[in-house]
Amino acid sequence: MSIRIGIVGYGNLGRGVEQAIALNPDLRLVGVFSRRDPASVTTLRADTAVHRMDDLAGMRDETDVLVLCGGSKSDLPEQTPQLASMFSVVDSFDTHARIPEHFAAVDAAARAAGTTAIISTGWDPGLFSLQRLYGEAILPQGETYTFWGRGLSQGHSDAIRRVPGVAAGVQYTIPSDDAITQVRAGERPQLSTREKHTRECFVVLEDGADADAVREAIVTMPDYFEPYDTTVEFITAEELARDHAGVPHGGFVIRSGTTSAGTDQTLEFRLALDSNPEFTASVLVAYARAAARLAAAGGHGAKTPFDVAPGLLSPKTPEQLRAELL
Repeated sequence: MSIRIGIVGYGNLGRGVEQAIALNPDLRLVGVFSRRDPASVTTLRADTAVHRMDDLAGMRDETDVLVLCGGSKSDLPEQTPQLASMFSVVDSFDTHARIPEHFAAVDAAARAAGTTAIISTGWDPGLFSLQRLYGEAILPQGETYTFWGRGLSQGHSDAIRRVPGVAAGVQYTIPSDDAITQVRAGERPQLSTREKHTRECFVVLEDGADADAVREAIVTMPDYFEPYDTTVEFITAEELARDHAGVPHGGFVIRSGTTSAGTDQTLEFRLALDSNPEFTASVLVAYARAAARLAAAGGHGAKTPFDVAPGLLSPKTPEQLRAELL
């Protein structure tokens, strides 16, 4: 029987979820739920239903899991606990410093409602988090390094667009080549946040906006930009459409350690993505499958990728996994 999935929010990530569901025969799309007028939402597939957010409560019996595609800055902190009080949900909350409080709020709502909520899926947090765990568990004597980019960050770009005076904008994360070289050589350098990455922002201002005030609001934003050397360049809407339409990203998790005196070991996980939202959406959809299975088994409350067995992500049976992949 198909797992029935609803998409909440229909930007780049929501469109990616729609595409990913179509690639998985065991999943069925119930529809898109949007704060916009459904008549104004054009989906990738002509047969995708579009509903108002207010219609969600009436579709509880028709939906197994909601995939939440809002931003971490202001959407998910409210939406995930609220919707977990009615549905099993999956989100990609990616403000690392606030994950513990987000988990606590979602866990309280999901346990009270008897639903399952898997938070902070995607690739970082998500797949990269798992690699950091594997690295530390396997090589307890060592250091872990995470590098992002060069790529367009969805969460940070969304944060830019929430700044008063910003009409549109994107943000690129750029890793330090020198830092990566040192880590791969097993030197285990002590690197500050600023020494590992820089951030580049390209911003279209609203008419009459104060450029200096916008720049200051961006570079001093806690968690997102304040810890980094951040540059802000103001461009036109035409330049944004011409030069920044793509959404590539990627990065590395590297664990450098020793297993005995003079014996160095390095574990590296790498992603190279043509489309950040499409890949993130594909991860969300795999975790939606896991959420439905956990909910059916009574595994209620909030979960993170650390709590989900890998086999639950796959459409294959345990017997198939043992025979084909183990």
